Amino acid sequence: MTFEQLRVLNAIITEGTFHGAALHLNKSQPALSHMIKKLENEIGVKLLSRESYRPQLTQAGQVFYRKSLSVLEEMKELNETAQHLSGGQEAEIHLVLSATCELSPLLSIVNEIRQDYPNTHIRISIEMMGGPLEKLMKGAADLIIASIDEAPRDEIFALPYKQVNIIPVCHADYPPALKKGSKKSSYMKNYPQIIVADSSSGAFEQSRDLVPGNQRWTVSDFASKKEIIKSQMGWGGLPEHLINEELETGVLVPLELEEFPVRCSQLMIMRKRSISLGPVAHSLWDRILSPSPFK
Repeated sequence: MTFEQLRVLNAIITEGTFHGAALHLNKSQPALSHMIKKLENEIGVKLLSRESYRPQLTQAGQVFYRKSLSVLEEMKELNETAQHLSGGQEAEIHLVLSATCELSPLLSIVNEIRQDYPNTHIRISIEMMGGPLEKLMKGAADLIIASIDEAPRDEIFALPYKQVNIIPVCHADYPPALKKGSKKSSYMKNYPQIIVADSSSGAFEQSRDLVPGNQRWTVSDFASKKEIIKSQMGWGGLPEHLINEELETGVLVPLELEEFPVRCSQLMIMRKRSISLGPVAHSLWDRILSPSPFK
């Protein structure tokens, strides 16, 4: 059994046909058929049923294939480690963050990377909603930290980073704050909900926490949204770390809404499976995931 045989099996399953796998791997179709047949003979198990146009995994093949995926992932990680040890620094790496992600805990990590790899230019961008995922899928980001909603799970590798609470708030003197108890959408429709526009172009567009039938104002970032809410011109959901001071001083207060409870958003650190990380991006990935007092 060889790593190349496992790659061929994976390509046949993901591409759907021997022909598609041959094109993907730049090999001849007979060569792929020979490798799979040799693998089946070596392990004594029939992996693929060839009775239809599209090869199907047998019951035993399904078990074998699931196990092989972990081997392929480990080999990919091992290959990236080897490149990390032997390769040079990237000229530039690009980290894209969701606007809901707190920046300050990451700055010390980025500063360490900057000192260890002074010849690599590090770019950090902030994007809204589906913006980080779009950057990653288009190859415009090496790593992103964002929620995994709408992400093509078979094309990305993702691990949990941290959780962020999105709290619906308004100014303490704004009418909804003065009304006791839970508010229905029929009541809140009289007060504009301030929302942030998605920075993606549409392919990974996201929308969350929209109260149906409500008046809405759209802004481009959380800083503008926060100022409008503090000016008693509307209400909206904001990441808890952006409003800790206002909540403590009582300038802003949480709203109890039936259609918008406090939402716990799980942020993930993500990269594309098809692209191996260079040494600097690999180091950044590892350090972000390392245990720290900020987690």
